[in-house]
Amino acid sequence: MPTDWAAWQPGLVATLLFVVKEGQVLLIRKKRGLGAGKINGPGGKLDPGETPEQCAVRETEEELCVRATGVSEAGRLSFQFVDGMKLYCHVFRADDCLGEAQETDEAIPRWTPVDSMPFEEMWADDREWFHLLLSRQKFLGYFDFDDDSMLSCRVDEVSELPR
Repeated sequence: MPTDWAAWQPGLVATLLFVVKEGQVLLIRKKRGLGAGKINGPGGKLDPGETPEQCAVRETEEELCVRATGVSEAGRLSFQFVDGMKLYCHVFRADDCLGEAQETDEAIPRWTPVDSMPFEEMWADDREWFHLLLSRQKFLGYFDFDDDSMLSCRVDEVSELPR
């Protein structure tokens, strides 16, 4: 049964951040937690009292030892999993970062050309919206998943993100 997105409420709020610089994107191979083994952007759950942007910058520092700069929100993603997990994700784009990306207990860094994204090693929804992040078009995405399998998806381009 498809999710009623109008009535949907998230159980968990998280972030993703993608540094896009000189035709490349800073990605990670996630070592633990949700999506372990997959390639993604750094990110994680909001701490109490933290804004989504503060969370995205903090998580990037913790996972890769770099400080994202020129950060702007690109989109929002809503995920409903068959097991009941409901995840709302703020997606950010950064124009640069300070420092050299380093492997940590959480992630292995990887600079990837924008035209060679490893979508086959990423979450299935990424190929539906990543081009919008690269073109600086704001988006809202709605996805139903059964574990690793995407059951349904909708991505809307928007002029601005909801407050």
